[in-house]
Amino acid sequence: MKVFVSNEIEQICPEFVGACLEAEVVNSPYHADLWAEIEALGEKFRRELTTESLKELTSISATRRVYKACGKDPSRYRPASEALIRRVLQGKELYQRDTLVDLVNLASIAYGYSIGGFDADKMVGDTLTLGIGREGESYEGIGRGFINIHGLPVYRDQQGGVGTPTSDNERTKMTLSTRHLLVLINGYDGNEQRVRENAEYIQALLRKYAQSDGGTYYIYQ
Repeated sequence: MKVFVSNEIEQICPEFVGACLEAEVVNSPYHADLWAEIEALGEKFRRELTTESLKELTSISATRRVYKACGKDPSRYRPASEALIRRVLQGKELYQRDTLVDLVNLASIAYGYSIGGFDADKMVGDTLTLGIGREGESYEGIGRGFINIHGLPVYRDQQGGVGTPTSDNERTKMTLSTRHLLVLINGYDGNEQRVRENAEYIQALLRKYAQSDGGTYYIYQ
């Protein structure tokens, strides 16, 4: 998959850096060792963060700034990484979906980046473009019904929007039958080293929990 960053995103966030990772995987309904890692990280965050200090993390604050620049309220359309960490800090249980979803959520919590996880075989075409949602543009968010993506950063394939930092599209979501995983890491803070570390962390998780060799990734800007 080739990923391009549009001029409209470059103008709003010239420092943006992303990572695209593809891997062959085997999904499963639940993995106890993965959830032990999730729970351990949650305990660590509850010792170190609050729901207010969370907003000061560069990965979170940068995404919130881009939302505002695009015309979207980040407290109403909360980036997924922030929403996940807030649940952890509030002592709420994370939703358990399946191993691939849970794994991507762990990686997002660990680094604070909003990460899209997709079934690559459901994409239309072999290119994705990161742009901004247009007036009247919407899609069916996973578990959310139709969401208004106007003013949100959005990846589009040849059929339309597939993912925003708030919610991804039902059309391209991962399922238990997913074998070809596509992951997109959104570094609106421009920290290429940390984005790379996040991608390599996901590769390590895939080796441990998804019967994968970790696949390959590349950086795009």
